[in-house]
Amino acid sequence: MAERVIPLYDQRLSALPAPRPARPIVATGALFDARQRPLRDLRISVTDRCNFRCSYCMPKEVFGNDYPYLPHGDLLTFEEITRLAKVFLAHGVRKIRLTGGEPLLRKNIERLVEQLAALRTVDGQAPELTLTTNGSLLARKARALRDAGLQRVTVSLDALDDDVFQRMNDVGFPVRAVLHGIETALAVGLAPIKVNMVVKRGTNDDQIVPMARHFRGSGIVLRFIEYMDVGSSNGWCMDEVLPSAEVLARLQQHFALVPLQPSAPGETAERWGYAGAHGQHDPALGEIGLISSVTQAFCRDCNRARLSTEGRLYLCLFAERGYDLRALLRGGADDAELASAIAAIWQGRHDRYSEIRATLPPETRRSARRIEMSYIGG
Repeated sequence: MAERVIPLYDQRLSALPAPRPARPIVATGALFDARQRPLRDLRISVTDRCNFRCSYCMPKEVFGNDYPYLPHGDLLTFEEITRLAKVFLAHGVRKIRLTGGEPLLRKNIERLVEQLAALRTVDGQAPELTLTTNGSLLARKARALRDAGLQRVTVSLDALDDDVFQRMNDVGFPVRAVLHGIETALAVGLAPIKVNMVVKRGTNDDQIVPMARHFRGSGIVLRFIEYMDVGSSNGWCMDEVLPSAEVLARLQQHFALVPLQPSAPGETAERWGYAGAHGQHDPALGEIGLISSVTQAFCRDCNRARLSTEGRLYLCLFAERGYDLRALLRGGADDAELASAIAAIWQGRHDRYSEIRATLPPETRRSARRIEMSYIGG
């Protein structure tokens, strides 16, 4: 069994100052990084708090009752988030995802959704506006979120077996309540819904086929995610990673699956559709996705930026430090200065951790001070 690593260093305390280019960089709607990857997707963490204690994300040993969460005054206000999002859209962002922690814990989150839904992309379209949740508060919030302009949700659910699921969320939260949240979201029109299952070998891999059976034909896309070495607190061990190829092999023992084309450039999931009687994909049966950032890195197409709860811009899920945009916001910078700073940061981006993970010595991976996933979202 892997030894759990407890971080002694809080990555939130370290940030890089946002650059102030000598010459303004005007937003043109087409911003590329050093590897010619466009900026298209912005993930915004609205809180660093969560009511689950999943071992792969916020284990109780680290995130206990005395854990120092960010004080409310440090968090970006909804107006600050909206202002930054508007600048990102001017640079070509087309999709905004709200994350956490658990985003539905942020008070009056519907107000933020309404503000973001009123924004427009460079071609005058409403941005794709989505939210990722553990589903615990979804039944209560779904209608208000939809009315505010949220388009769809992604729900994290790691097992159908109640004992397995409650062990994984480590707070005794029942599966039936998450399923009720999914059903409510579907009923109010937050669709298409995606369900994310993080697969840990020896923990919940016996749930792969039951999960597929449950969601097949439901209109809900089930995605299997390889257990990742995000942050420093989850005691990640390669032995607990079940490669997506093995997940697919298990599924193919029970279901006929055919490969599908990516739904969009930079798509993280490899898509497989359930085949009908004639061996072709039957849309009524739906599809599954495989997210393989450990064994099949997709860094070369990554078009995602991440904005933390208190306004730091991270260029990779596995980053160690972010750039402090809040200091610019609260220091009087205008939108042109914000646009220039964001452009300079993105143009200098070289990140490709998942591609080089296997080449790094184990001690280097273990000693890295990567930011926690609960702080910048998945």
